[in-house]
Amino acid sequence: MTDHKLKRGINRRSFLRSGAVTGAGIILSPMFTAKSGAAKNSDDLNVALVGAGAQGQVLLNACLKIPNIRFRAVCDIWVQHNQKRACNLLKAYKHDANAYVDYREMLDKESGLDAVIVATPDFWHAEHTVGCLKAGLHVYCEKEMSNTLEGARKMVQAQKETGKLLQIGHQRRSNPRYIYCFEKLIRQTKILGRITTVNGQWNRSARPDLTWPQKATIDQGTLEKYGFESMHQFRNWRWYKKLGGGPIVDLGSHQIDIFNWFLDTVPKSVMASGGTDYYDKKNHQWYDNVMAIYEYEVGQRTIRAFYQTITTNSSQGHFEKFMGSEGTLIVSEASGTSAIYREEWVPAMKWDEWVKKGYLNKTEATPHSSDDDSSLEVRASVLPTIYDFPVKTDKPYHQLHLENFFNAIRGKAKLNCPAEIGYKSAVTVLKVNEAVAAGGKLNFKPEDFKV
Repeated sequence: MTDHKLKRGINRRSFLRSGAVTGAGIILSPMFTAKSGAAKNSDDLNVALVGAGAQGQVLLNACLKIPNIRFRAVCDIWVQHNQKRACNLLKAYKHDANAYVDYREMLDKESGLDAVIVATPDFWHAEHTVGCLKAGLHVYCEKEMSNTLEGARKMVQAQKETGKLLQIGHQRRSNPRYIYCFEKLIRQTKILGRITTVNGQWNRSARPDLTWPQKATIDQGTLEKYGFESMHQFRNWRWYKKLGGGPIVDLGSHQIDIFNWFLDTVPKSVMASGGTDYYDKKNHQWYDNVMAIYEYEVGQRTIRAFYQTITTNSSQGHFEKFMGSEGTLIVSEASGTSAIYREEWVPAMKWDEWVKKGYLNKTEATPHSSDDDSSLEVRASVLPTIYDFPVKTDKPYHQLHLENFFNAIRGKAKLNCPAEIGYKSAVTVLKVNEAVAAGGKLNFKPEDFKV
């Protein structure tokens, strides 16, 4: 492989004028621009990006808002598009980043790296992560850990062998609203009472397959060398078996991970139904809709958790809902979706105590007075009082998780989603596709979640 380091410089003003930043959906950070040329200090970290596609761009954008991060390399096989765009952006911020097609050449030539961000397609995660860990580098790897449990196990084993840090990209685990909900509302106050049921979903609209500029088509030899049969498969790899896991893995893993986290355990079984009922099965090998039911055992009691992902309708977007005997918690990364509801029979004064202590904000009075419900039909219910919780963040979804990773490297934090946690979520999620194929209920064994 040859070194594809871009030679042509580009200043910030001309870059903005070109419209490339807007087209990539990337926001420039004046704070980082001012600091990117500063002399290296003890907090500076030299970082490489492996995989500069859509998710790689999101992570790069978040990193550009974090001080003391210096990109030294970008690796991507789509030279004329992903690689070029990422390198041009970094040059605008005065990062001297070399460009590569093969990650092995990058590891061989780059001697001063501290960490690597892996955002390649799922079927490459294991090789890229293991290779970087064994090269002595810390790794931030996007979820899902791998499209196979064998690959995920190799990642955990490599982390243990090398002693390097491996953060898996379940970024909700670094979101202060999620942390608050788990630590304060569920674990400390137990405000929901006994949790009985969990719901979650990620629904999104139907959309056409991703295309590409014909002049930027990757040659067939390169595509095949890196595991793709065609340019269409390269652009839409998430729909193909052996490359990704379909929407239940791509979208559902974020939220099913929250089921495990908030219930503080792993499931004992799963049953699922799904199919490719809308899209062309030739180019959409994975299911375009899946509905799954998990069974968790908490304190010798069963909690059933339902999850669905639909790719043909966006109704109500994405959220996780925890329903207990005394209240309901709805939480989401999407602003304005999160809330907590008190069951009508629970005395208002019980929750008012938490309002006084600052744990909750009361946002809306109960529409019907519990003292006079004579106008209600027998089967009707009093609408619940709505509360909010006083935790906000205006940072991009992934920034806090990346900050946690970088601070862990500096010895200032512990990883919020280390390899062992990521592996448990991978086992939980990948089993769903097996359950769909089996057409029945599948049981987990405790050893399934251990490496």
